[in-house]
Amino acid sequence: QLRLVESGGGLVQAGGSLRLSCTISGSGYAMGWFRQAPGKEREFVAVISWDNDSTLYADSVKGRFTISRGNAKNTVYLKMNTLEPEDTAIYYCAASDHRVSGEYEYDYWGQGTQVTVSS
Repeated sequence: QLRLVESGGGLVQAGGSLRLSCTISGSGYAMGWFRQAPGKEREFVAVISWDNDSTLYADSVKGRFTISRGNAKNTVYLKMNTLEPEDTAIYYCAASDHRVSGEYEYDYWGQGTQVTVSS
């Protein structure tokens, strides 16, 4: 069973930065970050492909967040800059090894890490 372990969440003031990490027990997966705020549905944040590390971001984080892989490719990072209170959520990493209708389908999820941005 593939395991994903997130870390790096915490409390930060608005305008600050955090870096989340997700370590995966396997290889060959596109890796995505998602978040879920209280009372809201889970939403896509960013994804990085396995083959060429191409990236895609939600409009709400574009220009502020950066997704990347470590050299061994089994760790994925989400660097979050200029954080806003609206970024407060539980952040989850997820792994995908296939697409459905061109979209990644995520079969494996981490346990989540809390990010809280104070105003």
